[in-house]
Amino acid sequence: MKKIFPFSKYIVPAVILSAVLILSGLIPLLTKGINFGIDFKPGLVTEVRLVEPVMELTYNGAASVAVEINPWDVTLVISGVGAENETRVYPFAEYATVGDMAAAMSGVEGVSAKAITASIPADGLFANSAVASVLSSVPYDLYYSGDGQLADAEAVRNALAGLEDVSVKVAGEGAAEVFQIRIGDSGDGRTSMDLQKSITDALAAAFGGDNVAIIKTDFIGAQFSGSLVLQSVLLVVAALFLIWIYATIRFKWDFALASVIAITHDALIIISFIAWSQMEFNTVTLAAILTIIGYGINDTVVVLDRVRENTRIMNTKNFMDIVNQSQSDCFGRTMITTITTLLAVTALCIFTTGSIHDCALALIVGIISSAYSTIMITSAFLFKTRKNWKPDDEVKDLPRQKGDVVAFPDGSRV
Repeated sequence: MKKIFPFSKYIVPAVILSAVLILSGLIPLLTKGINFGIDFKPGLVTEVRLVEPVMELTYNGAASVAVEINPWDVTLVISGVGAENETRVYPFAEYATVGDMAAAMSGVEGVSAKAITASIPADGLFANSAVASVLSSVPYDLYYSGDGQLADAEAVRNALAGLEDVSVKVAGEGAAEVFQIRIGDSGDGRTSMDLQKSITDALAAAFGGDNVAIIKTDFIGAQFSGSLVLQSVLLVVAALFLIWIYATIRFKWDFALASVIAITHDALIIISFIAWSQMEFNTVTLAAILTIIGYGINDTVVVLDRVRENTRIMNTKNFMDIVNQSQSDCFGRTMITTITTLLAVTALCIFTTGSIHDCALALIVGIISSAYSTIMITSAFLFKTRKNWKPDDEVKDLPRQKGDVVAFPDGSRV
């Protein structure tokens, strides 16, 4: 016989704990707010590295020479008037240092490559994405990702102090470290190029124009951002409503409401975690919340199905005995499902970065919360709504077709 766990003894502490966790999320919401990503907050987000260039490329000739930097090589694409269309590839495995790479590139007619720091490994070179990659007489700078940055986040904030609605944070670690700068779009007609130029000019004045390398830039307008926020809210509400409809058809009203309360609890726990951690809230994070809503209802429906079955076959007048028995019956399944899912999501959290890492971290919190709410929050709501439950309440719902065997709460059968 399976051991029956007395889950009902811990209902009150569980409800208090959940209330504290959810309400505590109001503190960062009121003081710091949610760290909305570019998807939900109009404006421009640019990732910048402040490093000195390690190589300069120039070209004097009639042809067109474009630079492409790949994870395994640097490529010069030569085309146009005065040259045969060709591609020169310089693998990092063959040209190990910046000096080797510069010497090889200088062999191309019209191209001048100057190694500023010749001994630095060529593997790890990158360019300023805001500058056109077609070479000209103006030096085209290449940088090395392994170099430490010339300033810290506080210095960058001071350099941008003259701009309105600007925030700066450090993202990534080591060679992947960048300054993530966000500037809001006030709807005054400025384009993404205007916002980008205001940031670049301020940084160039403080740290030198050659030392500012733009890694990536994203922009979203105010109108699109507002519609996306509204659609996201409607999407979550619609998901909860459809799940409630499904659960109402499958179970009684209180069972259906218990399932919706449980998954709403999980969503609120994730939002509280996001508010406390100041994790960027974007469409990927929203996808994590919707995933947990779908994941949580699966576990909850299994437990509620067992509760409904046990109300018909158990000879007891105490509804919490039925809930304890049902939760104990499903406890092993709940834990196995939770642990195996956590293993996969934890691997994503450890071995990825950026938005995928944040999504995995939100999923970890949601999966743990889902297992907890399936056991405790669902039980607490059913105990409240069925406090005066009587075994005879279930008899009228039992099958009445000819040939059916009915098990009454007192143990008799017909």
